[in-house]
Amino acid sequence: MSDTPSSKKKFLKRMPSKYTLHCLKIPKWGMIVIMATILLALGTNLGQRLQNLQKAQSQLAQIITLKSISPIYETEPWGVEAQPFFLNQTVLAETDLPPQELLTLVKDIETRMGRDFSEVRYGPRIIDIDILGYDDLRLSSPDLTIPHPLLHERAFVLVPLNDIAPDWIHPVLGLTVAEMLARVDVSGVRRWQGTNTFHNNEHSL
Repeated sequence: MSDTPSSKKKFLKRMPSKYTLHCLKIPKWGMIVIMATILLALGTNLGQRLQNLQKAQSQLAQIITLKSISPIYETEPWGVEAQPFFLNQTVLAETDLPPQELLTLVKDIETRMGRDFSEVRYGPRIIDIDILGYDDLRLSSPDLTIPHPLLHERAFVLVPLNDIAPDWIHPVLGLTVAEMLARVDVSGVRRWQGTNTFHNNEHSL
């Protein structure tokens, strides 16, 4: 998927939010755009789960540059057990968006896909997009903490993340993804046997 100003404009015409104002500021000729490497987690356990993941990936790819997408894993619910199993995967990408505007983007996508933010915490959801890491940034604000505060505890995040970024180092703990993964129980995480047909210019699954 091309990450051009024109493709951004087409997508953002359908995204009514303050996020639009940032993305329509096209860098002037000769300006250096600094790209950050980011890690995202995607999860869904309602409706057509595979289609939900593919739709989220497609919408993300119109604004950020997807570099690597993990295999999909089916995982037992975390936090609230009485709900359907999840499909989870992780994404490594690059963006020129600051962290807070990246958060606005993912919340806009979740809203457009029909997520109900009045839902029970850790309960069923059509899509969940979490920012796991942003370069080696440490950030703590009322609505965003980077790295994700529960990253090191969640096997359903660490297993797919280990597929695409095993050597990424947690900026606070000083542990790699592989080292964090070795410390959690992975018995509830299973490689999903379906096929993810999403692809972009960089790779295909």
